[in-house]
Amino acid sequence: MKIVVIGGTGLIGSKLVSKLREMEHAAVAASPDTGVNTLTGEGLSGALASAQVVVDVSNSPSFEEKAVMEFFTTSTRNLLAAEKAAGVGHHVALCIVGTDRLPESDYFRAKMAQESLIKASQVPYTILRSTQFFEFIGRIATTSPDGKSLRAASAFIQPIASDDVVSALADIAVGTPANGTVEIAGPERFHLDELVRRLMKATGDAREVITDARARYFGALLDEQTLTTDSPNRLGTLHFAEWVAYSTAHAPIPKQAAAAAQSAR
Repeated sequence: MKIVVIGGTGLIGSKLVSKLREMEHAAVAASPDTGVNTLTGEGLSGALASAQVVVDVSNSPSFEEKAVMEFFTTSTRNLLAAEKAAGVGHHVALCIVGTDRLPESDYFRAKMAQESLIKASQVPYTILRSTQFFEFIGRIATTSPDGKSLRAASAFIQPIASDDVVSALADIAVGTPANGTVEIAGPERFHLDELVRRLMKATGDAREVITDARARYFGALLDEQTLTTDSPNRLGTLHFAEWVAYSTAHAPIPKQAAAAAQSAR
C-alpha cells in the first residue's frame, strides 16, 4: 500500500515512515525538504499519485495568529483537493486532545479549523487526537524573564511517548477510515507542575518550578481536565520513568529543550 506522510521528515513523520516501511508498505516522506509543500501546493499531485492513504502530521512553522490559521486552513484545503483528484481513500490527521476546549489559543483555533475542513470534505478520514508527547513536556512550562525559574499550572496531564503515537498512526493508516475522531493518551496521569519538576531533575536543571494557575498553555489558561481525556480509545504503553531512563541513557535530553520557552508547539 502506498502511504504518503505529510511532514514525513519531522519527529513523528520520520518515525512513522520507518514504521510503515517495516510493515512492508510503500511509505513516502513528503515535506518541503523533499519538494512537497502543502501551503503552496508544490509537488502534491506527483507525491499523491497512486496513493491509497495520506497521513498529515505536519505543523505550522509560525504560531502567530494569522500565520498559523493560514497554514492549517490553506494546507489542509490544498491537501484534501489533491487527495480527491488522486482518488485517495483515507485521510489521517494528527491532532491534540483538548483542542475543542481551548478556543482562547490561536494555535488551537487553527487546529479546530483544520478538523472542520477534514470533516466537511468528501475524503474518508480518521482524526487521531493525542495527549502531549514526553519529548515536549519542557516546552509547556513558562520561563521567567530572568531565566531562573519556570512556571506551570497544576492541571492534569496524561503524556505519551511519541513511539506509541506512531504505532497508533500506523495501525489507523492501514485500517478502515473511522470517519470520526480517535483519542490516545499515555498510561499515567500527572499534575503538570510536578511532571515538569521531575523532568528538570532528570536533566540536571536546578531551576525552580513554580506552580502558577495563570501559567498559559499555547496562550490559553487551563482548568484541571483540559489536557486529559476520560475515555481514550487507546493507551500508550511506555511510562514516563521508563522514557526518561531510556532517553538519558542513550541520548541525554538537552537542558535547553527541557527548559524551552512556552507556547512554541
